[in-house]
Amino acid sequence: MLLSMTGYGKSESQFRGHTLICEVRSLNSKSIDISTRLTPALRAHELDLRTQVAKRVERGKVDLVIYEQTTVPAGEGQGAASLLNWSAALAYAKQYKEQFGRDASDEIIASILRLPDVAKTPEDTSDLSDAEWASIQAQLDRALDAFVAFRTQEGAALERMFTAKLDGIADLLAQVEPYEKGRVSKIKERLEQNLAQLSADTQAQIDRNRLEQEMIYYLEKLDITEEKVRLTNHIKYFRETMASSGEGVGKKLGFIAQEMGREINTLGSKSNQSEMQIIVVKMKDLLEQIKEQVLNVL
Repeated sequence: MLLSMTGYGKSESQFRGHTLICEVRSLNSKSIDISTRLTPALRAHELDLRTQVAKRVERGKVDLVIYEQTTVPAGEGQGAASLLNWSAALAYAKQYKEQFGRDASDEIIASILRLPDVAKTPEDTSDLSDAEWASIQAQLDRALDAFVAFRTQEGAALERMFTAKLDGIADLLAQVEPYEKGRVSKIKERLEQNLAQLSADTQAQIDRNRLEQEMIYYLEKLDITEEKVRLTNHIKYFRETMASSGEGVGKKLGFIAQEMGREINTLGSKSNQSEMQIIVVKMKDLLEQIKEQVLNVL
């Protein structure tokens, strides 16, 4: 089962009278890279939170954001007023009056109270109690559960895409066979025609046994049986690796895709037929799509 390195998880809880929101996001990366943005009360526990994330996230560029969402309810008197920057609010109201020539309505005032720098949350840096810390850890675990579920869902979509592209490459490989059978006879016929155009004296001097040996060697160099067998095996191994679990699946799939590319390139160099070269170009296009998405596999 594949897991994507792209993920998102979110959880909410109540913390000291406010809504505490925890978000975990990730993008692809060669190793694990965790960055954090925490509410002031949690900054002393940053290392513990990083460790908790690292246990669940093997690889990726991860952003951990935990913040308090504060609303300013209307008509809450002094308790709400203590959260407002009145000088900023009055400056916004003054700008509104200067711009539109009238005082701000109740609806406009409500909007002003939600503007940047107007509503402020006092920084609470007091130590966490054991119960609060346990609640924070549980909330992060819930966000990580949602994050892993998202990665699993995206991984399933990647697996379906890879399967379709592999099926396409296998179908194209099967289309090579009809051209391959007639290719050798056409090459021999062309060589014979070229020999027939030589003068009688030159033809008499040709060692027929040596010529046959050289033709056999030349035709063997154009044989693509080994490339077809190896490419078929690589496709099979890619499918088997997708079904496996554990660390490094994405890296292994990347290596297999590289080997598939080598075999497809060799097929192209040996094709000597426009029809086969067209098939090879289509195979390269499908493989390139696989390589692009392999970078997102965990």
